[in-house]
Amino acid sequence: MPTAGPDSEIPTEIPTDPSRETHPPMTDDASPSSRPSPAGSSAHVDPFCSQRLPPPEQWPVLTGVERYPARLNAAHELLAPGRTRPDAVAYRRGADAWTYGQLDGRVRRLAAVLAAEGLVPGNRVLIRGFNSPETAAAILACLHAGLVAVPTMPLLRAHELGAIAGRAQPAVVLTDTRLRAEVDAMVSPSGVAARGEAVGVPTPRVLAWGEPAFDAAWAAAEPMGEAVATAAVDVALLLFTSGTTGVPKAACQLHRDIVAICDTVGDAIYQLGPDDVVTGTPPLAFAYGFGAFCAFPLRAGATTVLLEQATPDALLDAIETHRATVVFTAPTAYRALTPLAAGRDLSSLRYGASAGETLPAPTYEAFRAATGVELLDGIGSTELLHVFLSNQIGNTRPGSTGIDVPGYVCRVVDDDGVEVGPGEIGHLEVQGPTGCLYLDDERQAVYVRHGWNRTGDLYTRDDQGWFWYQSRADDLIVTAGYNVAGPEVEAALLAHPAVAECAVIGVPDPQRGMVIKAFVVPAAGHEPGDSLAHALQDHAKATIAPFKYPRAVEFRDTLPKTGTGKIQRFVLRQEELDRQGADTAGAAPTP
Repeated sequence: MPTAGPDSEIPTEIPTDPSRETHPPMTDDASPSSRPSPAGSSAHVDPFCSQRLPPPEQWPVLTGVERYPARLNAAHELLAPGRTRPDAVAYRRGADAWTYGQLDGRVRRLAAVLAAEGLVPGNRVLIRGFNSPETAAAILACLHAGLVAVPTMPLLRAHELGAIAGRAQPAVVLTDTRLRAEVDAMVSPSGVAARGEAVGVPTPRVLAWGEPAFDAAWAAAEPMGEAVATAAVDVALLLFTSGTTGVPKAACQLHRDIVAICDTVGDAIYQLGPDDVVTGTPPLAFAYGFGAFCAFPLRAGATTVLLEQATPDALLDAIETHRATVVFTAPTAYRALTPLAAGRDLSSLRYGASAGETLPAPTYEAFRAATGVELLDGIGSTELLHVFLSNQIGNTRPGSTGIDVPGYVCRVVDDDGVEVGPGEIGHLEVQGPTGCLYLDDERQAVYVRHGWNRTGDLYTRDDQGWFWYQSRADDLIVTAGYNVAGPEVEAALLAHPAVAECAVIGVPDPQRGMVIKAFVVPAAGHEPGDSLAHALQDHAKATIAPFKYPRAVEFRDTLPKTGTGKIQRFVLRQEELDRQGADTAGAAPTP
């Protein structure tokens, strides 16, 4: 496919590949729709998700979806290439290798185990695992059986898992046994409040791979036959994302959405094939990681090398040892890899994909100078499942997030939704085959406006169609590729007896994009200083996911407030910008 550039037209239609037509296990004469499925067309016996989708008038406009049949199961589609080459390796973990044939068999057997537990299509399964073949198989088994997979990060604590379980109401938690402790705490009597059992939410059953009894049942199960004939618009995944309030939002991803990202960003931008070897760092529970390590490589018949502990040295070892051709990670990792690249053989890499935060031009240039490898910076969101704006192979501009992914249309608008001219700062809005569908959440009307997905990012677009990131439009802190809600960190700190008041903001940082900084007013009888700062950091790590802890703590006698007593975080942010200088504010350069 020709790449778009200054003198070429940017394609916006989903490219059609005749060799990759969908072949669902059953057909339906009903035409596909961009709106919720009509009554009776869903394969879900449990209508929990469909009953909680936004009303039709709040759906974004979805384009290009008419190519998909009414019946479509994403697991069937992702595993289809492996059925033609079952001996090819799908996943590697160290010396362990799962062929496509083995993966397909293990997915079908796990689907059978879940069905034997009494689960029916539409039930939710909360999944907790490292980046491992078992975690990928767990997600695929849920999709195969018509269940709704709810992947979660291994770093989450019991009360964070409880908040997710309270929203998703899973029937089962399927976990790596090494991560069972927080699950057991979540389902214990003390976890009732977070899960909402006071209003009738049942306690989910816990199944753990790595435990002999479960592993034996998984190995001995009679494989389930054809994938459940889900509707294309049946919910396949619930991916949770944090907003500025810290209240988790559940983004519903349809079976059709998973195939659509393969047909757009997967085909047009990443261009994976059967000879590719993929590796990297984003968790499978992230939309970025799900696409990078599950959807795209499986649809292409490629091999994925999964790393449970993705340190810079481990990632470099994986690239060298397995001759990786594509690496997916975040700008923070590329900054860490650059000085370690000397003496490493990275010649197998075709390119590196970057997302999760903006990729500064100096990071791009330093990595390319050290390795000769170009980086494809892009932006996506949990709501749209993957990247919709990206640089392209052989067509990159350092500091720019790129151009529209074929199949998507992006624009920059003012507060009223009117498109602004080149060089003017405005809100980034997107339309395409995927879009925001929050589970029973009034914030749907905030993200979707007049049929467009408004991402919460501020951008400019130049006269050649390239997009340039400016900043976030809300208070969400994006640090090292993770989204962190400041109020959640504040709540953790306020639980410590030494904290009277606190405010948390993101502070520009050359290595992590932003770091979390806490401004703390100590409670009476507690002396500010390094000892107290370390104690508060340790407390945060033990209370919430460790990556959310404040890396900087500043003690103050008072915090800036409005006349009604609300903390003025924007004042603190401006003070930090003034202190560091406008040139370190973290925005990509505007052309």
